[in-house]
Amino acid sequence: MIQQENLKKRLARLAAPIFMETLLIMMLGAVDTVMLSRHSDNSVAAVGVVNQIIMLTFLVFEVINLGTSVLCSQYIGARLHKQVVQVVGVSLLVNFAVGVGISMLLFGCAEPILRLMGLGPELMQDGMDYMRIVGAFAFFQALSLTLSASLRSANKAVYPMLVTVVVNVLNIIGNYSLIFGRFGFPELGVEGAAISTAFSRGVSMVILFVILFRKHIHRFPPAYFRPFPWVELKNLMKVGLPSAGEQLSYSSSQVVITYFINMLGVEALATRTYCVNIIMFAYLFSISMAQGGAICIGHLIGEKKPRAAFLMGKYVMKKSVMITVILSCILALFGHVIFGWLTSNAEIIKMGVTILVIDIVLEIGRPVNIFATNALRAAGDVNYPFYVGLVVMWSVAVGLGYLFGIPLGWGICGMWVAFLLDENIRGAIFVRRWYSMKWASKSFIR
Repeated sequence: MIQQENLKKRLARLAAPIFMETLLIMMLGAVDTVMLSRHSDNSVAAVGVVNQIIMLTFLVFEVINLGTSVLCSQYIGARLHKQVVQVVGVSLLVNFAVGVGISMLLFGCAEPILRLMGLGPELMQDGMDYMRIVGAFAFFQALSLTLSASLRSANKAVYPMLVTVVVNVLNIIGNYSLIFGRFGFPELGVEGAAISTAFSRGVSMVILFVILFRKHIHRFPPAYFRPFPWVELKNLMKVGLPSAGEQLSYSSSQVVITYFINMLGVEALATRTYCVNIIMFAYLFSISMAQGGAICIGHLIGEKKPRAAFLMGKYVMKKSVMITVILSCILALFGHVIFGWLTSNAEIIKMGVTILVIDIVLEIGRPVNIFATNALRAAGDVNYPFYVGLVVMWSVAVGLGYLFGIPLGWGICGMWVAFLLDENIRGAIFVRRWYSMKWASKSFIR
């Protein structure tokens, strides 16, 4: 009992700041959506499509970041300081190089990528403006994600949270000034939202570097990297490739689904963008619990305490499902009010409210999936979530989503039913995996 209480306290110290940070990151996207909704529904639809593409490219950074989080958690649990420094140094170097490449790609190929996505001519200019500006500075996010991952794994999650507070304030002021032309700035619309987002991410990166050097890793001794620690890069890839592969599979499936929704028209596309931003607040608690729980589980695996890790997982799953379902019920109850704030389009309001009701059942499975992918990865069981995600997402979410939405004519609401089936099928599979304890033998600490 004493051990369980200590585990809960450890989780709370991590999950609370991660919750606030995740809430503020979601607010960052929601603020863009709400402010752009005052500009036009078309701008919301265009930015929604672009953000799908940008988030997909950001998963390239996650190959390294996921490995950073897992290895640092286990090394910190095993008190291996040199390896922690090596992992963070290698991660920053690799993600900087990759980030610059991604930035050049998004800036230079904005138009052909958006045409490939089937973006209509009425949305193309807004989409290109947003993608070129935000995409050109994608390397800011590459480094910020690595810095945040290393700080969280060292039980310093409060610092990324505080940085996100600063970024949100800057983004809100920037959006208001540049979208609507306030405080003497020109009225730039979507282009203004993009400038504000890119600037905020740059500030975030600089502050996180300062915090890293002052609070976690004071310096990167050259002797630690001579010869180059290829074994740590190999371990980063060993964790990161299948882990990012699972996320890449999910985001790729979402891009394909967005393409299908685009076939249904601008109203359906705008509805999806609104719904995604609203529903995020239902599973926010699950994300913070899963990330905090995964770091604790990584520490416990490093300390060679698999039974304690198992108990932590049970507790996180139970609480996450309970809170997420309650929150999704509240969102569904106030669906008309929420959509009434965002748009006056009656068709968008009708579809959106229906989706919020369907989503209640979906949120039974989603918290389990969020937890399991993080926890299994933290334990070193990195391949299993990838295989499950690859098979179930593409056969159920994409396959049935297309069938229900287009040939059967159920529209975007029918697609959401397919998403419901996908999340709950994967959830059941992952619960079984956690209780099997097969993940306990996958640690990187020998």
